[in-house]
Amino acid sequence: MGLALGELAQRIGGQLQGDPDCRVTTVATLQEAGEGELSFLANPRYRKYLHGTRASAVILSAEHAGDCPTATITVTNPYAAWARAARLLAPPAGSRQGVHPGATIGSNCSIDATAWIGPQCIIEDDVTIAAGVQLQGSCFIGRGSRIGDETRLGPQVTVCYASVIGARAVIHPGVVIGGDGFGLANEDGHWIKVPQLGRVCIGDDVEIGANTTIDRGALGDTLVEDGVKLDNQVHIAHNVRIGRHTVVAGCTGISGSTDIGSHCRIGGGVGILGHLEIADHVTVTAMSLVTKSIPGPGMYSSGMPVQEHTAWNRNVGSFRELGELLKKLRRSGKHAGKSD
Repeated sequence: MGLALGELAQRIGGQLQGDPDCRVTTVATLQEAGEGELSFLANPRYRKYLHGTRASAVILSAEHAGDCPTATITVTNPYAAWARAARLLAPPAGSRQGVHPGATIGSNCSIDATAWIGPQCIIEDDVTIAAGVQLQGSCFIGRGSRIGDETRLGPQVTVCYASVIGARAVIHPGVVIGGDGFGLANEDGHWIKVPQLGRVCIGDDVEIGANTTIDRGALGDTLVEDGVKLDNQVHIAHNVRIGRHTVVAGCTGISGSTDIGSHCRIGGGVGILGHLEIADHVTVTAMSLVTKSIPGPGMYSSGMPVQEHTAWNRNVGSFRELGELLKKLRRSGKHAGKSD
C-alpha cells in the first residue's frame, strides 16, 4: 500500500510541499519515475531532469524545490533522506525461523530459536548464533564462531573457525571471513608457511560486499570496527584494523598490519602497503597507491587520470626524458655559476 507523503516526510525529517494524502509505493529515478513513485535529487548534474519528472514527489534540498513540477520533500541531506525513504518503501525480505532439514549442525552449538539456518548450511561444533540471524543457503560457519543478533549472511558465505561477527551485519554472497593470512618465511630460497593463529573480529552494523576476503590475524586479531562498510572484492590482510564508520570501495587491497582510522573514505582500486598508520578522517581517491603512513586528516591522491591516447603516449615519452633533462639543467646551472 506504500506510504502517504505526509507520513513519509515526518518519518524522514523533511518538509512537505504538496498533498499529504498522496501515496507513493515505490522508488525510481527522476527520468523514469511516474505516478505513485518517489524520486530524489542529490547530485546537481541530474538537475536537468527535474523539470520534466513525472514522479509523485521528489526529495531534494530547498534550493532546488522551486524547479520541481510536483510535490517536494525538502531536507538538508537529500541522499541520506532518500536512503531512509527507500528502506521504508522497500524493506528487506522478511525473516524466517528454524533449521532447514538439509542443514548440518555440529555438537554443542547454541542457535537461537528465532534464527534461520538455510539449506546446505554447515555449522561446526561450538558455534553461537544469536536471535534473528539469517543464514542463506550453503553458508559454512567454522567451529567456535559467534554471530550476533539480526545479522544476515547471503549464500555461500564462509566464516572460518573462531571468527566473531557483531549484531546487524549484512554479509553478501561469496564473502570469506577468517581465511589464513599470507604469512610466509623464506629459508634458503624456500617458503615456509607461518601459522595464522589469530581471529577476525567484526563489530556491529558492518556491511561486507560480495566476494570480499578478510584474513585472520597471524597472532593478534584482524579487526573491523562498528559501522564499517566494505564494497565488493575488497581484500583485507592479516592483523589489519579498520576504524569505526570507515568505507572502502571495490577492488581495494590492504596489506597486513595496517591500521586505518575512523571515518575514512578509501576509493576503488586503492593499494595500501603493510604496517602503515592512517589517521582518522582521511580520504584516499581511487587508484591511489599508499606507500607511507598518513598522519593527519585530508584528501590524498596518486592515481593518474585518464587522457586521450595520443596525449598519453606523448606525455609518457616526455616522462622518460625527464631524467636527462634534469641533468642538463643542473649542468647548465653549474656552468652559469662559474661564469658569474
